[in-house]
Amino acid sequence: MSATIIVGVDGSEAGNRALSYAKRLATLIGSECELQLICVVEWSPYTFQTTEENALRKKQKHIETQNAQERVINPALDSLKEEGIKASGTVKFGKAATILNNIAVESNAEQIVVARSTEQGLSARVFGSVTASLVMSANVPVTVVS
Repeated sequence: MSATIIVGVDGSEAGNRALSYAKRLATLIGSECELQLICVVEWSPYTFQTTEENALRKKQKHIETQNAQERVINPALDSLKEEGIKASGTVKFGKAATILNNIAVESNAEQIVVARSTEQGLSARVFGSVTASLVMSANVPVTVVS
């Protein structure tokens, strides 16, 4: 029986703690466990811009994808590979809670592991944190690492 764990990573100290916890889970579960590392760049497709602005936006999206892949996903995958842990990783754009949940459902994951949100201030009080949104709406168990 195989097990899949979705791990929200962002290169932050908190995200690294979530990855460490997921790594420990994978070690406990054994060789049939796969970690799927997901780095979500918040990005809204709903903006009204000129053709020139849209071209720049597309270029910026490509640059952000490449940066996240090189700075967050690839180093984490290299570390996991060295430890013999099966893993894959990708960068996605959009609303983090929705994307993490959708990937978990599509891959029939056992759970999602994320770090406690570091969002503060008015926007967190008005809109809620990504972590809180995920915990309230996820279709699979969510482990929040502090």
